[in-house]
Amino acid sequence: MGAVAAGACVVVWIGDPTTPGGMLPECPTKALAGINCPGCGTLRMIYSLLHGDVLAAARFNAVALVGLALLIAAFAIWTYGRAVDREIVSWQHHRWAGAVTLAVVGVWFVVRILPFEPFTQLRV
Repeated sequence: MGAVAAGACVVVWIGDPTTPGGMLPECPTKALAGINCPGCGTLRMIYSLLHGDVLAAARFNAVALVGLALLIAAFAIWTYGRAVDREIVSWQHHRWAGAVTLAVVGVWFVVRILPFEPFTQLRV
């Protein structure tokens, strides 16, 4: 999985999703419906992180940035548990993790498409 993630990062680095009309495709939801989905801006967020610009990454997709941090933490905890040969319970093992994640993504989707200030600032 690490090799796949590294390969995806190389594609994002080369593809430069911040440049319109690049080799990376536009979000299908945005292209077809004209609205920002919860994942819109994630490629640009990853591109900004790869270039060390955390503020731009948060501007492109703040929820995906937090989600990426949680995934990295979960992977690090899992890796540590494998190294010490015992199972360590992390945030994703809790009973409400899936429901909370779904609720946050749902709220983020609705908030990003609200047509008035300050929510229009969340569009990318």
